[in-house]
Amino acid sequence: MFADRARIYVRSGKGGDGHVSFRREKYVPAGGPDGGDGGRGGDVIFTVDEGLNTLTDFRHIRKYKAQDGQEGGKRNRRGKDGEDIVIKVPEGTVIKEFNSGKVIADMSGENRRVVLLKGGRGGSGNQHYATSTMQAPKYARPGQPARELDLLLELKVIADVGLIGFPNVGKSTFLARVSNARPKIANYPFTTLNPNLGVVDLEDSKGFVIADIPGLIEGASEGMGLGHEFLRHIERTKVLIHIVDAAGTEGRDPVADIYAIQRELENYQADLSQKPQIIAANKIDVMADSGDETLRRIRQEFEPKGMPVFPISAVSGQGVRELLYQVRSVLDGLDESPTVFAQEFFPEMALAISDEPFTVFYDEENKEYRVEGPRIEKMLGYTNLDSEKGFTFFQNFLKETGILSQLEALGIQDGDTVRIYGLSFDYYK
Repeated sequence: MFADRARIYVRSGKGGDGHVSFRREKYVPAGGPDGGDGGRGGDVIFTVDEGLNTLTDFRHIRKYKAQDGQEGGKRNRRGKDGEDIVIKVPEGTVIKEFNSGKVIADMSGENRRVVLLKGGRGGSGNQHYATSTMQAPKYARPGQPARELDLLLELKVIADVGLIGFPNVGKSTFLARVSNARPKIANYPFTTLNPNLGVVDLEDSKGFVIADIPGLIEGASEGMGLGHEFLRHIERTKVLIHIVDAAGTEGRDPVADIYAIQRELENYQADLSQKPQIIAANKIDVMADSGDETLRRIRQEFEPKGMPVFPISAVSGQGVRELLYQVRSVLDGLDESPTVFAQEFFPEMALAISDEPFTVFYDEENKEYRVEGPRIEKMLGYTNLDSEKGFTFFQNFLKETGILSQLEALGIQDGDTVRIYGLSFDYYK
């Protein structure tokens, strides 16, 4: 079974708690605190597996949990870090937050590995809290909590060209004719239940990837028939070949069919109908005497709209070569990089939106500005500042939470130092 959608639950590991203990050795009746730190919780990581082409496995396993960090131990022993959980998906998988439907990550292009949820940071043992006035602290910091998300995985095929058209117009036959794909071919509705990908090789030009996408019916944009299962696969394609039965062997009007599918594209997503389209008027090998008039009507109706019409026979190959070179010509004028959906939902930001307090103040003794509080500490624990995305989020966090405006209200100037727990940086507006 081909599966291109799945709902799953993911959870990162909880940070291990810091430990409370005291050194107890012979001849050392009152040793100091020696509680170790907790281990870091495991991350939730998604990677692309070239050997996968469906989301079928996620229909059977729906919960994925990273390992919790281990609690710290006596004698300053640090708890063991929790193991990450690595979830393998096919290339082209779009990971969305389930409730909002917003994109978290698109496993396409250069995105081969994504740390979706970071594990909680381990808590500090009581050894860190000894002071001159508190030499036997009975307190340790708990590890940061696990993080969890409900996700919607959607597989959107990656192809340069998509074949669209009603059932039985000859899309599978066309794909078999022009590429190395060997789709099943039969004459009944919805023969093609999953996209077939094929590579088109041209003698003296660059080839391209083509996808035979499941057939349409009217109402598909509202979920009827294969509905969205058809339409979501068109989103990545750059050019559409619209195949119609110009011979009318199914008793359909090709002009009406083209308009019907155009409406479905527009209703699902307006941008889809704006993609470059080429009309393949198929089955000219079995056309009746009125065939020339049918082709004239199609051309007269759609070529002024920027849709060139190519009469072809997918069975005999007539006209197919000219069509393929026209497709290559259109692709040459477009951006070759694959379509990758931008991130819309940031798990770190969702965590940061909380009511937990923070303070911004000027430290006279050290001549620096300080930002502290559990909300800030949580944010730092879950954010990878070494990555460009993580640092961008950090900058947005300072702005969105009002920290920057509070620093400016305190009179901060360019070049002044700001310290946020272990992180120190110079301020520049």
